[in-house]
Parts: sequence; structure tokens; C-alpha cells
Amino acid sequence: MKSQATMICCLMLFLAIECSHYRSKIHIKDGDKLQHPEGKLKTGRIQEKCRGPCIPASNCSQPCAQPFHGEIRFTCHQNKWQKSTETCTSLSVETLFKDFNSASRLSLAASSIPVHVLDFRVPEPVESVAQGIRRNCPIDYACILDVVKSSEATSGNIAFIVQLLRNISTDLSDNVTQEKMKSYSEVANHILDTAAISNWAFIPDKNTSSDLLQSVNLFARQLRLHNESENLADELFIQAKGLRINHNTSEEKFNFSASMNSTTEGILGMIEIPRQELWNLPPNASQAISIAFPTLGAILKEVHLQNVSLPRPVNGLVLSVILPEGLKQVLFTFEKINKSRSARAQCVGWHSRKRRWDEDACETTLEIMNKVKCLCNYTNMVMSFSILMSPKSIDNKVLDYITCIGLSISIFSLILCLIVEAAVWSRVVVTEISYIRHVCIVNIAVSLLMANVWFIINSNFHKKAQNSNWCVALTFFSHFFYLSLFFWMFFQALLIIYGILVVFRRMMKSRMMAIGFAVGYGCPLVIAGTTVAVTVPEKGYMRPDACWLNWDNTKALLAFAVPALVIVAVNLVVVLVVAVNTQRPSIGSSKSQDLAIIMRISKNVAILTPLLGLTWGFGVATLLEGTSLVFHIIFALLNAFQGFFILLFGTIMDHKIRDALKMRMSSLKGRSRAGENASLSPTNGSKLMNR
Repeated sequence: MKSQATMICCLMLFLAIECSHYRSKIHIKDGDKLQHPEGKLKTGRIQEKCRGPCIPASNCSQPCAQPFHGEIRFTCHQNKWQKSTETCTSLSVETLFKDFNSASRLSLAASSIPVHVLDFRVPEPVESVAQGIRRNCPIDYACILDVVKSSEATSGNIAFIVQLLRNISTDLSDNVTQEKMKSYSEVANHILDTAAISNWAFIPDKNTSSDLLQSVNLFARQLRLHNESENLADELFIQAKGLRINHNTSEEKFNFSASMNSTTEGILGMIEIPRQELWNLPPNASQAISIAFPTLGAILKEVHLQNVSLPRPVNGLVLSVILPEGLKQVLFTFEKINKSRSARAQCVGWHSRKRRWDEDACETTLEIMNKVKCLCNYTNMVMSFSILMSPKSIDNKVLDYITCIGLSISIFSLILCLIVEAAVWSRVVVTEISYIRHVCIVNIAVSLLMANVWFIINSNFHKKAQNSNWCVALTFFSHFFYLSLFFWMFFQALLIIYGILVVFRRMMKSRMMAIGFAVGYGCPLVIAGTTVAVTVPEKGYMRPDACWLNWDNTKALLAFAVPALVIVAVNLVVVLVVAVNTQRPSIGSSKSQDLAIIMRISKNVAILTPLLGLTWGFGVATLLEGTSLVFHIIFALLNAFQGFFILLFGTIMDHKIRDALKMRMSSLKGRSRAGENASLSPTNGSKLMNR
């Protein structure tokens, strides 16, 4: 009896210890992560570096801190020990199923069973992951979730989890259900966390990230859908959806919105199966599955592109598709992560055998500021697609040099233009028409000069202050003066039409001046002020990377683009009217007269083109996908040097201004000579002697 009581006490103590240990393991709910007090995912222990002398190209290793197994290797680089690889892991096949082994052992104990029946022998070891899952959780793989999600995302644990997913994909893919896909995605989500990305670089096997992508695609391929549309997984760093399709299905789309972390807005991605591709399907129903990875692109880039001299980081979601046989082409729409104008995109597909991005798998069909459309070829080797950020450093430098030199010359030319206008003003504004014409030229020069100055200030404005009120002010004044430039050019075009069509009746100068200033400054002020009032409360007035009008969120840039393009179109019509009106054919005109007419038309067009802003029409070509660099250079040349063209065609080539300058110079010379003669005259000499 005493012996039996002793055994019962031992059993109770064992139960208390085991249950306490079990509760400590399962207190983490599905979807939770082991966190620091600050709330961030733990990603490994900090290890001491090697203490020996650092000799260039030498290596050393340090054991991992308990309870981790493995080592950390360091390489001496620039006289400092830097971590090269890490294999620290706390996971193993045994730890995955440790709690379930204890639970199965405890299930033998019951009050109705004699004590001598209890068996405390160590259970049979789990030889493989597949065996453990079949034994403990064959329905949904839930038995491994808590252990995996509570583990630290060290490089060794990441490598172990990838191998775990790979084994499941190859050994347990005979009956994949939605429940299994959800558990599988939760395990993958743990190592795709943003906080774990940096540790991927220290995994010895550089193909680990590619193995992860290939394993997820392989596992999803074995899934069988039961509904028309299913949301298979909705984790933060991996999403999966499925659709049932057939040859009668209309064009199908998958829409994704995934964030790089829990605080940023989602990056959009869309997959479209064209209608003509669906016609190739057999009559019986098929299925299509798509998977979105917001952070996998950074992992693939870091492992496989780190030694490239001009790296092209992934600039969007990585989207995988699993399609039935017969479908060869898929349309993708990617939202850019980096939305700056210089972030040009290259559509690519991940080649699982070559383990690299394949540019030949896709072609870019459309690229705008923040989105890219790709037409990609789907094969069993290329099932995942994304966009890379192509470096444009050489092209940008060429355009930057043109802009810098052109703006400098333009500003100098505009200042010289204003000086010349001030010097000859009284001699050239003898009529109402000439007065208003020169008022237009002066205000065009002032508006462009101020716009160029604000452009230079914007270009050198500190990026950290772009969310301040100063950036709002810079954007407003840049917007206002560029609009003023276009509206003054528009008013000058109206004056030209007025002079051609209205011959016998003239408007009063005061009334025309009032209309000119209302159009030239009033309309821009209304447009710029309304844009600020509407978009600033929504925080959509400025671009995130520059002090200029936003396009992605509120389309505030339309407040500049629409008026500018409409004015350019109207002014183009005015130039055509002037060209037609210049041609005055006469009966029996000779070839020399025809040549003179052509020369006169060409001269008028050349003069009016910069004065009416027609050079901005080249900006439309630069917005189109695949536009040659030549168009960008032409646009930069014509508009950066617009101030010089205004000085040349609006001032220097005006014969009245040239004559007035000659008269001004001759009068100045005459005054100087008269002063010299007066100083040398006898009368002045005698006065000087008398003093």
C-alpha cells in the first residue's frame, strides 16, 4: 500500500511537470509570434565575434549560445571580423513532436488502471517529418505550428523550416486540402517576416530561398478546389487564392494587396487570364491557383544578386500562378514599391532550374508612374513573376547635365531679356498692340524665371523636410508659376488670333490689360489654390519623394497637366492659322515668290513655337511606354533652354528692338561725346580757373 502511494505521488509530480511544460508551449495562439518586449519578432541571438587576430581573408567560428546548436562563421574583412554564415538552430524533428510524444505517454495513465501497467519508456523516435505528421496531425498539420511559430528566426532555423516545407511538399502532397494549405502558409509566413529578411543572407546554402518558392508552388499544385472561388491563405507575408475555370469562363482575375510590414499600406498586384487563353482549356472544369509574396523578392535579391555591380532589386510583389495545361500566357499588373520616376521596371519570371530571374519570360506592355503591366509566358519551370528595378544611372546623368546647363543658360537669358525690355521699353511700346505684346513677353519671362528658380530650390530641398509646410509652399509656388507661364502664352495666342480676325475694331488697352492679368495670374491662382485646398487635408498634395504634385493617390498632377496640354493644343491651332494666313498666293507667282512664302511661314513658326510653349508637346511622348531616350533628350533640351529661345526669338530677332537698341547705344555715345566736349570747352576752362 505504501509502495502504491509512493508511485501515485511520483505520477502526480510527473503529471504536474509535464502539463506545466505543455502549457508553456501552447499558450501562443495561431497567428501570434514570439516577441520582444518592444513587440518585434526575435531573429536570433547576438554572438561574440572571434577574439583572435584579424588577418585579411582568414576565417574563424564560434559556437552558438544555448539552447541553439551549430556555429557562426566569421571572415576577416577590412581588419574587422564580419559574420559570413550561421547554422544556429533550436529546431529538430524531435522537438517538433516533443509535446505530442509526452501527451501520448500521459494518456496511458488513468485512475482505473493499476500503477504497475504505466510505461515510462521513451517513445519510438520520429524518423522523419512525414512520419510525425501522419502520426499526430494528418488532417491539418496543426501539430507543428506552435513549435515553429515560437522559434526564433535565426539563419539555422530558417534553413530547417525551408527543409521542413520541402519535405512536406514531396512526401505529403497526396491529398492537399484547404486546411493543410492554411497551416503550410502559416509556417512559411513565419520565415518570410520582414524582421527575418536579414538573416537569410547568412544561410550557407544560397539556394534556400529558391527552394522555398519552389516548395510552395509544388505544394499548391497538388491542392484540389471544391468551390468556385476559395481564399486559401491570408497571412501577412503570403496570400493564396483559387478559382475554378473552364473554356467557357470569361476573363478571370486575381487581386492581391499585401504589405511589407504591418504598418505600411498594401502593395497591389493583379493576375489576369486572357479570354483567348481560356479557350484552349478542355470542356471539363479546371482550376487556377495564385500566390502573392510581398517580402520574398527582397530575399531572392539579397541571396542571388548581391555580387552584381548594378543590382536590380525586386520592385513589386512576387506572384506565382499554378495553371492547367494549355494556358501559356498570363497578364500581370504590379504596383511599384519604389514609385520614383527613375525606377524603371523590367518584367521577369523566376526560372526554378536556373535559379535566377529570366528577362525573356516576360515583356513590358505598359509602364506608368506607379504601375507596370507585363505579358508573361507560363511554363513548368517559370511559375513565379515580378518586376525588377532597372538602373538608369547613365540616362539620368545625361538628362541631369542637360537640365542643369540648360537652366543656367535659361535663367541668364531671361534676366538679359528683362534688361533689354527695360532699356528699350519707351521706344517699342508706341502702339497699343506693341504695348500689350511686350507686356506678354515680359510676364512670360518673369513667370518662367520664377518657375526655374523654384525648380532649382525644389531639386536641392532636403528630403527629410519633404513632409513639412515648406514643401507645401515650394510645390504651390512651382505649380503657380508654371501655370502662369502657360496662361500668359495662351493670352498671347489669343492676341494673335484677335489681330488676324478683328481688323477694323480694337479693344481698349486698359480692358485688354485687365483680361491679360486675369488670365495670366488669376486662373493659375484659382487652380493652384483649389488644388491645395482639396488635396492637403487628405495628405495627397505632394509626392512622397519630391516637392511636386502627387499622382498616385489624388491625381493632383492633373491640375497642371490638363491646363498645360490644353493650352499647347490651342496654341498649336493658332500657329497653324498664322501659317495659313501668311501664305498669300497670287496668280502667276514665281518660284522665288513661293520660296519667300515658305521662308516667311518657317520663320513665323520658329518664332511662335517657343513663345507659345509648343515645345512642351514633346512631354506627351515621354509619358508613353518604351519611348526612346532620344525623345527624353529632345524634351529636356527644348524646355531647359526655353529661356534662351525666348530671348532669341522674342527679343533679339525683333527688328524693332534691334533698332531701338542701336538708337539707345548711339544716344549714349552721343551723350558721352557731348560730355567730353563740354568738359574741354573754353567756357568751362575759364570757370574752372576762376574757382
